[in-house]
Amino acid sequence: MTPPDWWRTAVVYEVYPRSFRDADGDGAGDLEGVRAGLPYLESLGVDAIWFTPWYVSPLADGGYDVQDYRRIDPVFGTLEQAEALIAEARERGIRTIIDVVPNHVSDRHPWFVEALASPPGSEARQRFWFHPGKGPGGAEPPTHWKNNFGGDVWTRTTNADGSPGEWYLHLFAAEQPDLNWTHPDVVREHEDILRFWFDRGVAGIRIDSAAHIMKDPALPEDDGTHAPGAHPNLDRDEVHDIYRRWRAVADSYDEPRILVGEVWLPDAERFARYLAADEMHTAFNFDLMTRAWDAAELRASIDLMIAAHEPVGAPCTWVLSNHDVTRPVTRYGRVDTSFDFDTKAWGVPTDEVLGLRRARAAALLIAALPGSLYVYQGDELGLPEVEDLDRSELQDPMYFRTGGASPGRDGCRVPLPWSGDEQPFGFSPSGTKTWLTQPDGWRALSVEAQEADPDSTLNLYRACLGIRRNEPDLHTAAMSWLDRGPSVLAFRRGPVVSLTNFGAEPVELDPAWSVFLASDPLVDGLVPADTTVWARPA
Repeated sequence: MTPPDWWRTAVVYEVYPRSFRDADGDGAGDLEGVRAGLPYLESLGVDAIWFTPWYVSPLADGGYDVQDYRRIDPVFGTLEQAEALIAEARERGIRTIIDVVPNHVSDRHPWFVEALASPPGSEARQRFWFHPGKGPGGAEPPTHWKNNFGGDVWTRTTNADGSPGEWYLHLFAAEQPDLNWTHPDVVREHEDILRFWFDRGVAGIRIDSAAHIMKDPALPEDDGTHAPGAHPNLDRDEVHDIYRRWRAVADSYDEPRILVGEVWLPDAERFARYLAADEMHTAFNFDLMTRAWDAAELRASIDLMIAAHEPVGAPCTWVLSNHDVTRPVTRYGRVDTSFDFDTKAWGVPTDEVLGLRRARAAALLIAALPGSLYVYQGDELGLPEVEDLDRSELQDPMYFRTGGASPGRDGCRVPLPWSGDEQPFGFSPSGTKTWLTQPDGWRALSVEAQEADPDSTLNLYRACLGIRRNEPDLHTAAMSWLDRGPSVLAFRRGPVVSLTNFGAEPVELDPAWSVFLASDPLVDGLVPADTTVWARPA
C-alpha cells in the first residue's frame, strides 16, 4: 500500500499535453496520446503525472489562459477521456496532478466577457482589477508595474459609445486579466473547482503563479521600498489566508489531496511560509535550477533550500527544468550555465555534447537528494532546446510581447520523438505536421532508438528511478556532506554515496566504495569531469 505521505519522496513527471503524444492525427498531443503512453511512464518509474492546463482555452498562453475549468479543450479530448486517464493511471500506480491558475483567467472567460459589457463600478467588474487611468482623460495607466511577459501591465478598454474606458490589470498577457481575490465569487469559485477535480480522482493540484494573486488595492508603484509581505502585487501576507482555505478543502477527502505551489521568490524564508502545516504540501524549488553548473553554487543552493524547508517540516522538491525553462542539455553547454528569464536571448552558443554530459550528471545528483523529484517530459531523453524554429511557428506571448527580443519558451515545448527515422517520429500518425517542427536529428533521440541503447539517457533515467524507488536509504536517510575538495560534491545517505565531479581532472574514489550507477563510464577507475556516480561500501 502506498503511504499517505507518498508526495514526500515522489517522482513526478510533467506532461505538456500538446507535445507528449498525438493520437488523433491533428499534429497536437491529446489525452488519448497520454493514455497510450502510460506503459512508458510506468516503465520509467514515476509516481505521478503533472499535467499543464488541459481546459478549454484560446491558447493565448499555452492553456494558462483558462476559459472553462470544468471542460477539457477539444484539442486534447473530453472530460470523459480525462476521467478515464486519471483512473487508468491510478491502476498503474500513477497519480494525477493538474494545474490550477488562480491569478488570472482568459479574456474569453464568461466573467470577463460580462465585465467588459458592464459599466464602470458594476459588480461584474469587481471580480477583476478595472481602474480609471491617470493624467488628462485617464490616458496614463494606473501603475507602471512590471509585466512578467514584457510590455504593459494594463490594457485600456473601450466604452460602448466608442470612447476610451477604464484600464484592466494583467501581470501576464493582455489575454489573461487578473482576478480580484478580495471578491467572494473568486474565492468560492476556485474552491468549487478544486472539489470538481478532486471528486474525479485527481490527487493534487499545482498552483500556478501562486504568490501573485493578492494586490494592494491602493495600487502603489513598486519603488522597492515596501516591507516584506507588502509588495504591491507579489507575496503579500494576505495570500496565505487563501491557501489555508484550499488546504482545508484538500484535507477534507479520505485520501487527502496535495497542494504544490509555483512560488518564484528570491527570499528562502518568505518561500517557506507557503509550506506551513496548514498551507501547501510542497512548492517548486527553483533556486537550484537557475544556478550555474558549479560545485560551490549548487552546494550553496542545496544547503539554502534544505535549511529553509526544515523548520516547516516540508520536503524539498528538486527539478532541472520545466515548460518555461531552457532545457538543461542546452543550458549546461553554454559559457553561462545559469538561467534567468531576463537574459533569455537568441543565438547563444552551446556545446550539446558537454551539455548532455552535465545534464546526465545533474539528473543523478538531484535524484539522490532528500525530497521529491520532478522530471520534465523529454529530459529523460536528453532533448536539447530547439533554438532554430522558424519564427512563423512561434506562439509564446513572451516572444510577441518583447517584440521578438526574447525567443520565448516554445523551444522547450517541441513534440517528443517516439520512433522512426522521419518526422513526426511517432508523435503523430505518419505524414502529420506537428504544431512545432521537430529537428531531423531527433531520430537518434527517440524512445525507440534509446531503448535499444543500454547507455542511453533514457536507460540511465530508468535505472536511476528504479534504484531510487527500491533503495530505502534514498527515501529515509539523512544527508551528510563528504569533503572531497572544492570541485567535487559528495554526500552520503545511509551507506549510499553520491559524488559529482565538477572539475576538469578525474577524481579518485574511496577504495571501499563500489559504484553501482554512473552518469558516464569511469576511466581507469576514476570519475571523469562532469560525471556523477552512486556508490556503496564494497
